Amino acid sequence: MNPVVVIPSYWTERSETARTGRVGSYDHATPLTRPVPELARCLDSLERVRGILRVVVLLVSPPGCEEAARARVDGICRMHQALSPLVVGSREACLVGEVVERLAPRLEGDPVSLRGYGAIHNMGLAVAAALGHDVVVFLDDDELALDEDFLIDGVFALGNKTRQGLPIVAKSGYYLDRENSPYANVGRPRLRDRYWSKRVEFNEWMHRALTSTRISRSNYVCGGCFVVAAEAFTQVGFDPVITRGEDFDYLLNLRMRGYDVWFDNAWRVLHLPPRSPSRAARFLQDVYRWEYELAKLAVANATIGLRQVRPESLMPYPARWVSEGVRSRIALTSLLRAIFGPERLAYLKILLRGRHRARRWARDMASSYFAFETYWPQVMGCLWENKLVAGRLLASGVPRPVAQGEERADA
Repeated sequence: MNPVVVIPSYWTERSETARTGRVGSYDHATPLTRPVPELARCLDSLERVRGILRVVVLLVSPPGCEEAARARVDGICRMHQALSPLVVGSREACLVGEVVERLAPRLEGDPVSLRGYGAIHNMGLAVAAALGHDVVVFLDDDELALDEDFLIDGVFALGNKTRQGLPIVAKSGYYLDRENSPYANVGRPRLRDRYWSKRVEFNEWMHRALTSTRISRSNYVCGGCFVVAAEAFTQVGFDPVITRGEDFDYLLNLRMRGYDVWFDNAWRVLHLPPRSPSRAARFLQDVYRWEYELAKLAVANATIGLRQVRPESLMPYPARWVSEGVRSRIALTSLLRAIFGPERLAYLKILLRGRHRARRWARDMASSYFAFETYWPQVMGCLWENKLVAGRLLASGVPRPVAQGEERADA
């Protein structure tokens, strides 16, 4: 195997609330002024991991602060030369985008780019293919590898088959929170969260997975602790339309094509996320997300040649979130939060307009992924071990080593 670790890293000039319900809106981004960025801590943890051949950092930032973000990320990566870091910013992404544009000139939007969760992950897969890596390990920059066997555990059982003869080509681990717990904190739910909490059914599923055999069939994907082999990622890409939840959406995409994601209860990371600046912003992103999944599954289940994915196959979690009942929960939660708690005006707007716009948008975009996926194997075939693209990526994206006497910018 020739694995590569891919880390999307989101940067912004200052802490701010993201625009919601749109591709290019992210849960959080690292402010340029942060003294010790999440990426620095993540790479520090990877220094202890055995067997890492290369780390690819996908640099995502607004055009206005891209140059400053690039300087910051290059400085961090220069301090971790043992990881063979490669930074993919806008100039490197353009190299890959040119190839995609030639192969699929009629595709709408930017399906392989540094804008939107799905497109960003596709960029990671495309870069890995160009460099000839047959295994991609996705890790978020706000997570830490916990021991030296992180990569060994990640590729464990990959490429093998289960006793039933099913191939293991994609696998998820899980994350521990600040209290070293893999479970969601249930606590006592507030009235305004009664219809939106999914922690109980998540914990039920997680308990089964953790007490089962090491490798079991998964209904869940931890996008920051996820590994996929070339057999799968050269055939199935991420959905560039999805506003968030691209990891679970990828599980659905794989199932539609006859692949399964497997859960490894011995593979984990420590998750240290920053505080989200707006709860209403995230809620609206979730509204767009679940409306889109409903519409997309309806199209997929009516398409000949695709394996049907029904909510019953996703019990106990997240079946309720890909069934029609999610729409009533959206309405009830919007109403309750518009009456109780903070950001009432934002939730009122979601109740009156936002959820209806999300449904119309989802209906209009539901078929877009299936047009994109017809081109994906051809794109990956052209990029695979493409020496020209690989050479230009390595010439552009590898930060120079630290000169003797140069001070460390990010302690």
